Amino acid sequence: MRLLNRLNQFQRLWQPSGGKPQQVTVAELAGRCFCSERHVRTLLNQLQDAGWLSWHSQSGRGKRGELTFLVSPQSVRSGMMEQVLDKGQHQNALELDQLAPEQLRQLLQPFLGGQWQNDVPTLRIPYYRPLEPVQPGFLPGRAEQHLAGQVFAGLTRFTRESAQPQPDLAHHWQVSGNGLCWDFFIRSTLHWHNGEPVETYQLQQRLLMLLEQPALRRLFISVKGIELPHAQCLRFVLHRPDNWLAHRLASYCSRLAHPQDTQLGCGPFRIASFKASLVRLESFESYHLRHPLLKAIEYWITPQLFETTLGTSCLHPVQIAIGQQDELENLRPVSSSISLGFCYLAIKPEGRLNAGQARTIMQIVREPEMIATLPLNSALITPNTEMIPGWQIPDWEQHQAVKLPEKLTLVYHLPVELHAMAQQLKRYLAERGCELTVIFHDAKTWAGCQHLAEADMVMGDRLIGEAPEYTLEQWLRSDVLWPNLLNASRYAHLQATLDAVQVYIREPERYDGLKEVFHGLMRDAIVTPLFNYRYQISAPPGVNGIELNAWGWFDFSEAWLPPPGMA
Repeated sequence: MRLLNRLNQFQRLWQPSGGKPQQVTVAELAGRCFCSERHVRTLLNQLQDAGWLSWHSQSGRGKRGELTFLVSPQSVRSGMMEQVLDKGQHQNALELDQLAPEQLRQLLQPFLGGQWQNDVPTLRIPYYRPLEPVQPGFLPGRAEQHLAGQVFAGLTRFTRESAQPQPDLAHHWQVSGNGLCWDFFIRSTLHWHNGEPVETYQLQQRLLMLLEQPALRRLFISVKGIELPHAQCLRFVLHRPDNWLAHRLASYCSRLAHPQDTQLGCGPFRIASFKASLVRLESFESYHLRHPLLKAIEYWITPQLFETTLGTSCLHPVQIAIGQQDELENLRPVSSSISLGFCYLAIKPEGRLNAGQARTIMQIVREPEMIATLPLNSALITPNTEMIPGWQIPDWEQHQAVKLPEKLTLVYHLPVELHAMAQQLKRYLAERGCELTVIFHDAKTWAGCQHLAEADMVMGDRLIGEAPEYTLEQWLRSDVLWPNLLNASRYAHLQATLDAVQVYIREPERYDGLKEVFHGLMRDAIVTPLFNYRYQISAPPGVNGIELNAWGWFDFSEAWLPPPGMA
């Protein structure tokens, strides 16, 4: 990038005096720029023609000339950033970022939020951590789970308008009378993001690849095989009826990438760039459903805009700001809600805690001051009394204090709020003569946790998707928490109960059956929710169509910017 090299040289000329006029020789300037005297004379002429500085030389070798700066490197860099972004030269913008990362905050401020550049409506979002690659299957972060829904499509999908799965890649589906055969009829006009037509056998291949993942295999345990009876039909053959099947296929974990390229989908947005500093999505013109109004979405990864003592992966920003972080007063809250997802405490039955002791600890964490006195921003969390709306936490009778074991072990993972919760619980138990050892698993899920099996108690975060009841069934099916928390017989009984519940054709009966499963787990002091989050999105004026979804994000396909001059 020629302009970037020129800016780099300009920076070297500027630094010794901090931009003040200088009396300097050509040889000294050449030394600063690591070049010949002839080259530095050419450089000075170029910078003078560009209006960056003024150079008045003195005749005679070794004579000092007068160097006056007309602009600062920061103003030049900002103008260059505007120029390259307006031309869509995102790689050049990244190079500007790499040139002076400590100044990225100031550099990006004028360009965050919604803007029309080069006739392209673009939404730029500052984000606090690098995004992990969006891979098929389960993903640990809310942002990645949301991205999967924007880039990939599934056979079915969830929409804001309906609690039931809706057609997506499949135009419709039908179920045999015995519930063991599901036929999904595939649309004939589908295309991958590279422009190639979607072949039904490719969807079959990706689905079979998904079933090779242990967590997905547990989720689709009732699937016996996936057949291709016709060029436009996928058939699921089941061991037993599973009336959650359309829900399972609508989940983000079941969205389908190309079988030879995990970054290639056929959703409303395609991945144009996936770098550590910039993730750019562009709308897909051949998308089979309603086309987005935005042409591009950009995540600018700017961890220096956020404060954390636990590394960039530990911050849990449930309040998203689309715009300049240090000018939040100019942004307006456009959507807010209480998350259906929750942080939870789970206790291992048949371990060092008997049933009475487990209930005592559950009562301790339910004490009003337990969460109210946490050293946390009260605007971010709210204590809950329901696992999900209508699923009330049991109200145990207060008994005389039960003596707890002398020592217990708690293992917990992110989000960061659970650090404070773990220390709070440690203090409360110490007052009751119980020494609590706390172990932090530095991740958003239990995958790869070496201490999970030895824990007496665990704390974690349960994200809830668009269909809350089904998402909780998925949690019991797929999360490695449960086979580690429950003994073999109890875990087998839980799975058998879920098998019995999924057979119900009528959804209210499935909901009631699943509700009873969770009431049993809460009644037996095995699990209880602790608190929900307060989701909020703030945006500058002119960014429209933003409404929070179940992930605490917003559907990129719904957002829009008025054309210039029509705001």
